[in-house]
Amino acid sequence: MSSSARPSLAPCPRFLPQERSPCTSLRSSLVLGVNRPFVASVRSALLPEAFLPTGLFGHFPQRIASLGGENRLLQICSVPSGRPRLIPSYDRDSTFNVFVGKGQLIAGMDQALVGMCVNERRFVKIPPALAYGSEGVSGVIPPNSVLHFDVLLMDIWNAEDQVQIHTYFKPPSCPRTIQVSDFVRYHYNGTFLDGTLFDSSHNRMKTYDTYVGIGWLIPGMDKGLLGMCVGEKRVITIPPFLAYGEDGDGKDIPGQASLVFDVALLDLHNPKDGISIENKVVPENCERRSQSGDFLRYHYNGTLLDGTFFDSSYSRNRTFDTYIGQGYVIAGMDEGLLGVCIGEKRRIVVPPHLGYGEEGRGNIPGSAVLVFDIHVIDFHNPADSISITSHYKPPDCSVLSKKGDYLKYHYNASLLDGTLLDSTWNLGKTYNIVLGSGQVVLGMDMGLREMCVGEKRTVIIPPHLGYGEAGVDGEVPGSAVLVFDIELLELVAGLPEGYMFVWNGEVSPNLFEEIDKDGDGEVLLEEFSEYIHAQVASGKGKLAPGFDAEMIVKNMFTNQDRNGDGKVVAEEFKLKDQEAKHDEL
Repeated sequence: MSSSARPSLAPCPRFLPQERSPCTSLRSSLVLGVNRPFVASVRSALLPEAFLPTGLFGHFPQRIASLGGENRLLQICSVPSGRPRLIPSYDRDSTFNVFVGKGQLIAGMDQALVGMCVNERRFVKIPPALAYGSEGVSGVIPPNSVLHFDVLLMDIWNAEDQVQIHTYFKPPSCPRTIQVSDFVRYHYNGTFLDGTLFDSSHNRMKTYDTYVGIGWLIPGMDKGLLGMCVGEKRVITIPPFLAYGEDGDGKDIPGQASLVFDVALLDLHNPKDGISIENKVVPENCERRSQSGDFLRYHYNGTLLDGTFFDSSYSRNRTFDTYIGQGYVIAGMDEGLLGVCIGEKRRIVVPPHLGYGEEGRGNIPGSAVLVFDIHVIDFHNPADSISITSHYKPPDCSVLSKKGDYLKYHYNASLLDGTLLDSTWNLGKTYNIVLGSGQVVLGMDMGLREMCVGEKRTVIIPPHLGYGEAGVDGEVPGSAVLVFDIELLELVAGLPEGYMFVWNGEVSPNLFEEIDKDGDGEVLLEEFSEYIHAQVASGKGKLAPGFDAEMIVKNMFTNQDRNGDGKVVAEEFKLKDQEAKHDEL
């Protein structure tokens, strides 16, 4: 018997052992396959040399299996005349599957197959003494025939084989591995031992999603996935008795096929999982933590468990604003946002049953574990009022601000995370208002009450007392909590409520006549304005501070001009206590 094969530079990770005893060595009890034969008479033209496999996958340092196509044994025999006498296995459209060393083959073939690698091709010449001898096979092989076989080994396994695992990438951090009953999402390429692809989740652009260890997979895959980390990549080689056995799957996988799966694990969770929280940054000063019913503004990056990005508030340059604990967000985030501090950064990992479930949403696949890295900017409750903290009061703090007073003050305005919005100190001038006149947001109006000159305080204003959901375009974000650091510099007492002008002394009983200087019985706007300003200048009268004096005087005159003819006569002229519905004299 003789055989020829061209030496290969590639390793031969698994070969038929040299022992030929059918029972004394388990290594000799192997199933193999041979593929696409050629008749000896034309072999030299089509395949001048036998060969060993040279294109084996580099990350399979042990035993090689490939996905797709047939991977059994095909063989052909010819007699010396070159006329084929046996039907090639290729023509039968199936490999030749057999145990070696158990007497299932002629002695010469038993010897010739020993030491072969998967994908190795050999030309085998067997003398009659190791074939069918002097008797031959009636009608098929003449007596004393030398037999020629063109053999390609497609597959090899042993009855004692187990699942083989080769991990060729493992992430540095592996906080959790696959356990029985976990649900996983992974990509794979499936090949036979000869490298033929039979299936790929990558081609379908969809992960394979399944439970592990409960019988949803072939036994070998159930075993091969255990212990994997998210991000890990491994090659799982499965013998046929832990795969689809003698019958195959009836479609793409033939009987007795070893299978090789190149697997990348993307996702992993258990139906019993809750959310997990990892605190990244927690401020030292955390006076308040979020509760159900609070309204939060936060930034986030959203990724899948393998790091695949799916959304970010940063990319929109706008916080995500929502109530928590009331079903406005997915259940996992509703829970994960409870108990946070302003300024806190945390990672919230949400299993799919607390996220978007089996269906997924948008670019989030079904059954995906979600990872949110959040930064809490601020939060408040709709029941909140303003918060006032006084940092300094002068020794004499007896005169306190009230509605109607004219105030001059400095302030720094910022968000709760410290972002500066505005500053009068930077502008170099005070902010001046009449308290209670609607010139500032309601929360600021409340925060400036009962303050004395020289006092410094911090006022925190919830959005419903500030700029609300809309905010101020380009200046104040919607639903933002505002922080004002204030110093009151000047206070001018205002007038009693409802008055825009008051007398500082007794009112003349001949007031109309004093205003009507020309004595014509009619007072024009010019006369009226000149008289009022003269009273203010002499200290006898006072206009409401903080308003346009000319506008006040004009309004006073209009109120006196009952018929609107542009002049006031004695019959129209009344003081405030005489005409309560007008805010004039």
